Amino acid sequence: MDVPQVVDEDLLFTVGYSLQPCPEGEHCQGPFGERLSANVNNVTFVDPSISILQAYYNQINNVYDTDFPDQPLIEFDYTGNYSGGFQSILGTRLKVLNFNETVQMVFQDTSLLFFESHPIHLHGQSFYEVGRGFGNYNPSTDPLSFNLNDPPSRNTVSVPSGGWAAVRFRTTNPGVWYMHCHIDLHNSWGMAMAFIVKNGNGTSQTLPPPPADLPPC
Repeated sequence: MDVPQVVDEDLLFTVGYSLQPCPEGEHCQGPFGERLSANVNNVTFVDPSISILQAYYNQINNVYDTDFPDQPLIEFDYTGNYSGGFQSILGTRLKVLNFNETVQMVFQDTSLLFFESHPIHLHGQSFYEVGRGFGNYNPSTDPLSFNLNDPPSRNTVSVPSGGWAAVRFRTTNPGVWYMHCHIDLHNSWGMAMAFIVKNGNGTSQTLPPPPADLPPC
């Protein structure tokens, strides 16, 4: 069991709801007459016009950005009363990781609009769920109770309503890997992001080329 004891990348991702302006001429049923959306770290994922993996492999520009935030763009009392704005940023923003890095991700549910549990699924990598709790994650005290000996290995973690869940993994699979809420509606609203895991050394640690007969996307 290769549970990372020390992490190279320490990420805090808020997951929750947000609003987008209602398009002119439409009637939106979200709060304040706006359109409901969802986000990770206040970024609502926008589907690109072509495959991100294709764009990454072929070095096609202007398909995605690699500036996904490691921490929430706005720090606040995530599970308390919040009177700020509810609008998120639209974008196809990715986080780049090196091969064989150790990563900790803490998913924090937020009280924006309403609480709800979210099953977050990561493609291409399994991870260890090392901790969970209710309220706001405390980076000073909560890791003291993490299970780093025999945590469950999985590829989907349930972020509790009004709480947080922490996972750790090692990047051993190069490529582009989508991460999203497994509730289809939330995924379609933009509760998603993606990682680029860079190549390592040698053939077994390098993203292979697409097959010659791969149909176009």
